[in-house]
Amino acid sequence: MPRTVAGVAAALDDLVCFAMYGASHATTQAYRALLRPWGLTYPQYLVLVVLWRVGECPVRRLEEETGLDSGTLSPLLRRLRDRGLIARRPNPEDARSVLIALTPEAEEIREHMTGVGEEVGRHMGIGEVEARELISRLRLLTEAMTAVAEAPRPATSAPHTSAAPAAEN
Repeated sequence: MPRTVAGVAAALDDLVCFAMYGASHATTQAYRALLRPWGLTYPQYLVLVVLWRVGECPVRRLEEETGLDSGTLSPLLRRLRDRGLIARRPNPEDARSVLIALTPEAEEIREHMTGVGEEVGRHMGIGEVEARELISRLRLLTEAMTAVAEAPRPATSAPHTSAAPAAEN
């Protein structure tokens, strides 16, 4: 059990959230290094992976699949389009929607990038079964933490804070 001082972890290293943050940051940095030859960022890579898997799709689906909000996704898609890796076209089924598709250039680099995910997995030092177990546990954790973040809080549960110190009587 982690050491605590008055119910608070004695060191950052004793916090699960800090260990997860560090692992996430290190993994993103590893992807950054591995994607550098293609001049891609990790979020751009995620978009390409979705498009390689599902094909042409609406921007909304990319938001859902990647977890990126429209404020992040819009400039990212613009940069991918400017690089000639994606094409945009109006959605004939919904005038308010835009479809995103890969270009032949993006299909071409797909072959060269197939080993990126495997290389990251190899460096993690876990096998396929362990990876699937980890993914499953992380998904459950994400669902639980999302529920906490989205749960309504009664006004009385928040501690009272004040910009000015309370007056003494």
